[in-house]
Order: sequence, then structure tokens, then C-alpha cells
Amino acid sequence: MEDQGIIALFFDRSEQAIVETGKKYGGYCYSIAYNILSNREDSEESVSDTYLAAWNTIPPRRPNFLNAFLAKMTRHISIDRWRKLSAKKRGGGEIILALEELEECVDTSNVETELAKQELTRVLNAFLSSLPETERNVFLCRYWYLDSIQTISEVSGFSQSKVTSMLHRLRGKLRKKLSEEGYV
Repeated sequence: MEDQGIIALFFDRSEQAIVETGKKYGGYCYSIAYNILSNREDSEESVSDTYLAAWNTIPPRRPNFLNAFLAKMTRHISIDRWRKLSAKKRGGGEIILALEELEECVDTSNVETELAKQELTRVLNAFLSSLPETERNVFLCRYWYLDSIQTISEVSGFSQSKVTSMLHRLRGKLRKKLSEEGYV
């Protein structure tokens, strides 16, 4: 089913919207959640929470890109779940490594207000747009989807050391861009 049809089902308040969303985007949302949580049950719960959040959000919102809308919700829900779980058990995983790697680039105290967040989003989007597709994909796999270096290596065909080196260079470029814009 096409995205607009699924969105129409949400607007009609048809429970079939959840079924169709699960068929089309269930695996996609699960992979995002699993990359963050590294646990099947928690990932499945995050995906279910994503469906509930979509149900409560559509309507009134009508997303232009349903896959991006669901990915963003899944990511936020999974990160929130990870924070709750890690506060209890201080577990490991890729999210810690990815966030620590980016920590040197972004000073979170400067992005507390919504306006600053929007401006930072603009700067990050401009940075990503300026990258060649290969580098942009590697960057997004690591810092949006929170894939491991090994997974990125397998998917991209690059060696793990090349992926690590590429990410290091990209963080340097990002740090320079953020510095130019007054964020670092």
C-alpha cells in the first residue's frame, strides 16, 4: 500500500492503518530500534510505541514522508527507552560510542532553546548536503541509525579501518563547520 493510502487510513481512524504500517515499515522501524537498544523485546516494544505515537499524531499531522516520520519517532522512542534502561543498569552498546564520538563536536549547553535547535538542524542539514553520497551514508548510518562500525563496513564494502578513518575525518569537518557557525 502506498504511504498516502496508509495516512488516509490513519485519518479515517481505521485500525488497518497500524496493520499496513507494520507490513510496510515494521522491519525498518525494528532495525532502527534494535541498533539503539540491542534487545529484541525492547525493540519490539519501541516499534509498538511508534505505532501508538503515529496513531495519536496522525491526524492532525499529515507527514510528507511517512518513512522518515516513523524513523524519527522510532529513534526518539528508542533513545528514551535506552536512557531509562541505562539509568538502571548502565549498559553498553553502540549508542554510547556514537554519542561519545559526537560529543566533541556539539556543545549541548548551546542548543537548549528551540530556536538554537532549529538553527543547529539547519547547519547539520547543510553539512550533510555538502558531503558526497558515500560519506553522507556512512555518517548517517553511524550517527542517525547508530550502526556499528562492523555493520557499516559490511554494508558499504569498506574495511573497518577505512570506515573509522572516514568517520574521524567527517567529525573533524563537522567540528570545523560548527565552529564557523559558533556552536563550538
